Amino acid sequence: MFEDLLNLLNNNISSHGGKEIDLEGSIKYCTSFKKDTFIRSWLWDVPGFRRWRVTRMDAGNKIQVINSVAYPDYINNHPILGIDLLWFGVKNRLVAVLDFQPLIQDEEYFLKYYEGLKTLNNNYPKFQINQTMKFYDSKKYFSPWVLFYSGDFDELDISLNKLLDDFLNIYWKINDKKVDKHAIISQEEVRKLHINYDIYSCERDPAHGLFKSYFGEEWANNFLHKFLFPLSNKT
Repeated sequence: MFEDLLNLLNNNISSHGGKEIDLEGSIKYCTSFKKDTFIRSWLWDVPGFRRWRVTRMDAGNKIQVINSVAYPDYINNHPILGIDLLWFGVKNRLVAVLDFQPLIQDEEYFLKYYEGLKTLNNNYPKFQINQTMKFYDSKKYFSPWVLFYSGDFDELDISLNKLLDDFLNIYWKINDKKVDKHAIISQEEVRKLHINYDIYSCERDPAHGLFKSYFGEEWANNFLHKFLFPLSNKT
């Protein structure tokens, strides 16, 4: 179901100079002890980013998942890109979260990087946040213009492909900006904030339970700490 979205995302990264980094066996691809379920991941080396990962889980008509997080180079203080798309087949329910995740909650920071996302949020009213996020503090690592939808997939009257394409194009415009010599956040502070982001996300990531149920606890723990949030092991 999400194959077109996955191809759009990976092709978009590749078209901006992304080079795929080879991953070790079970991180790159793993099949579930449950029938007809697999998970596959990509790690990209992209100009302007220290790390960009993509994961796709396919459990047929039960559940479909696409997750991607892009961490800009420490020398930049750009927001982290976050994409979560989950479709639960039994209820035909879609959960979608797309955001430029801010390193700090600061008005000057928002003015500098969020005009494009603010406009996009206004263009997609069904993705304007109007309910509480279950696992995360929406005022910590989310912007006021996070694109958030949780509901019946059939009630959407927009193309997810177009939404994702618009979202990525706006984010590239941020990355295209030259390094700011008078950045709001220092390079060392950015590094610390990336570590804090991974620690916070690792502690709260609801996908960990999903992965355990399909691929086992040992694999899920390894995937969480070594691939999804590798900086979570730092103090």
